[in-house]
Amino acid sequence: MTDSASVDLPEGAELVPVERVEVLEVALPLLEPFVTSFGATAIRHVVLVHLFDADGVEGWGEAAPLDHPFYLPDTVSGALALLVEYAVPMCLRTGVTSPPDAASAMTPIRGNTFARAGLEQAYWTLASLREGVPLAELLGAHVERVPVGESIGFKRSVGAVVEEVQLRLDQGYRRIKLKIGPGWDVEVVRAVREEVGFDVMLQVDANAAYTLQDADALRALDQFDLTCIEQPLGFDDILGHAALQRRLATPICLDESLRSPADARRALDMDACRNVNLKPGRVGGISASLEIEALCRSRGVPLWCGGMLESGIGRAANLALAALPGFVQPADMSPASVLY
Repeated sequence: MTDSASVDLPEGAELVPVERVEVLEVALPLLEPFVTSFGATAIRHVVLVHLFDADGVEGWGEAAPLDHPFYLPDTVSGALALLVEYAVPMCLRTGVTSPPDAASAMTPIRGNTFARAGLEQAYWTLASLREGVPLAELLGAHVERVPVGESIGFKRSVGAVVEEVQLRLDQGYRRIKLKIGPGWDVEVVRAVREEVGFDVMLQVDANAAYTLQDADALRALDQFDLTCIEQPLGFDDILGHAALQRRLATPICLDESLRSPADARRALDMDACRNVNLKPGRVGGISASLEIEALCRSRGVPLWCGGMLESGIGRAANLALAALPGFVQPADMSPASVLY
């Protein structure tokens, strides 16, 4: 198929089995709570995967679901258990020596995309270090810089949102994403547009806070020339998004609804979205992400790399992926020091 993709390791690459694995849960206190329609996050927990091969080369990966099951079913505690009880033993038992083989070894696992992605990422970074090649180059990218944007959560006032938007633009971010929800949408978007003008790339993210009955309220956002409205409806409501897209001029972007390359293909076929947020953890890892990148590139669909408030480990891998040519819009990324 024209929208399939894979990455081969460099010719002559020496593949060495992994001998030891550490799985660690870490707690990262945020500088200030990040507030969305799900609530406030003051401490971010993630799971780190640390691989050691027979030559002592090390690879790191990050599984970054949320603590709660309100974004998607995956949780931090579930990812930790899944890695220890199933994913790591499956890869060690089959003698995995390459990232694609790791993804294949974990194929029998249903769902649990963040856990699988974290372990596969560790194999990718291990391969990158063994070959002495940056991960972005190993994936096929040929650029040294990636444009990035910043996500602004709910604040104590509309004025506080406008203030942070201006700060992030002054720092060089190329796109602004505003978190919205019922009662916190048109007013805040209008205030930001009035402050920054229509030359700034602006989009909103609802985190599934609306229903199809809110179509008129969402259509009121059309006047602001937004890049997209991200995930306005339920996480599994692709049919509803297709119906909503027919009523909006603004492109819908899907996030939670896309958990695999098959989901992305189905949503695009149904015109349920015209913009795609790709989070490697949400779709099962870098190998699956490469398929979605190829799909969007072949169809001319705007694609960008989203974030999950990862540590620097997860962000580094996301930036490497976002350097691929199919990612045509700024990544949802900032230095970890902005949050932690």
